[in-house]
Amino acid sequence: MLSISKMVSGRAETGDHLRYHQRPQAMGPVVVWNSTRVCNLKCKHCYASAVTRPDPDELTTAEARRLIDDLAEARVPVLLFSGGEPLLRPDFYELAAYARERGLRPVISTNGTLITREVAWRLKKLGVGYVGVSIDGIRETNDRIRGYDGAFEAALEGIRHCVAIGQRVGLRFTITRYNYREIETIFDLIEREQVNRVCFYHLVYAGRGSRLREQDLTPQEKRDVLDLIYRRTADLCARGLEKEILTVDNHADAVYIYLKLRKEDPARAATVWEWLRKSGGNRSGIAIGAVDWYGNVHPDQFTMNHTLGNVRERKFGEIWHDTTHPIVAGLKNRKPLLRGRCARCRWLAICNGNFRPRAEAVTGDFWASDPACYLTDAEIGLGEKENTEFRIQNSEDGVKALGLSGT
Repeated sequence: MLSISKMVSGRAETGDHLRYHQRPQAMGPVVVWNSTRVCNLKCKHCYASAVTRPDPDELTTAEARRLIDDLAEARVPVLLFSGGEPLLRPDFYELAAYARERGLRPVISTNGTLITREVAWRLKKLGVGYVGVSIDGIRETNDRIRGYDGAFEAALEGIRHCVAIGQRVGLRFTITRYNYREIETIFDLIEREQVNRVCFYHLVYAGRGSRLREQDLTPQEKRDVLDLIYRRTADLCARGLEKEILTVDNHADAVYIYLKLRKEDPARAATVWEWLRKSGGNRSGIAIGAVDWYGNVHPDQFTMNHTLGNVRERKFGEIWHDTTHPIVAGLKNRKPLLRGRCARCRWLAICNGNFRPRAEAVTGDFWASDPACYLTDAEIGLGEKENTEFRIQNSEDGVKALGLSGT
């Protein structure tokens, strides 16, 4: 995740300790647990290809409690309950409470349609740290993408219940050609509804989302969207409205906004560079991992075609640190494996090769360039000076020599 609001304002935000500070070596990753594949909607971009009926082979309550024990042992700081729709799992509240008891911070990613006032209160009393509600447009646009008439109004009502009782809540919006023209309206909505956070997700070609590749934006459209997000975020900050505005799943955003800041405010850009360098770009397989409904461990929730092991057979921590698996080892030190533009990019220190599932979906090669990178060859340092820049790109002296630090 990239916080545009932090880059603009410089203020401290909720996830700073996980994103921009040196992680203790023993700390485990943030884990997304796709606790069920069942969902009451049928979203066009669903990476999990959710279904309408529960699978009898999903982790049982007892197995899920053992998983939470394993995650606590592995020093996982945050457990994100996802799906499908996690509120459809009958033991959700029991497991969220158990995660809290074991020292994990439980958060939830939901379509919001099942959040009544009573559900909102239960989430708050359980100590759920954050409720992320997926909304992909206003009314008809959202309902068309989510495959259910009335989904927008139901999700908005769920958000209002959370806001009314002080439960921290935010929006999750996946950017596609279907809805990108409504981003302006989404900013209006979060201000009007007093929502304190919105995450704009770039499309990942996984699950049903793999069929939407042609609905991804062009490079110029992506740049235009980032300009809009930056402008609206700067406006919110200038008016003293403390909203967290983030983009997710495309680390070209970090470079694009950083370059914008270098022109507008070099001193701020130097500070932002240090944050981005500490964050390190894409951290799938490093600081984020996923477990699916069967207990299979994956590098992230979008890379379910690569299974690292199963928690029914081995503890999560053993699987996560087993570098005999080529994907595990590769993601922890991917720079020598990257190919194409990613391999020659001057921004590897803050991008780390962007998102591997898109590269594999388009080329069949897990280590190929991410096709969703919208930076130009000139911006990433390709050209007559390419060889010199590539040799020095990852050294501290090299960063200064290339003028990348903002100083």
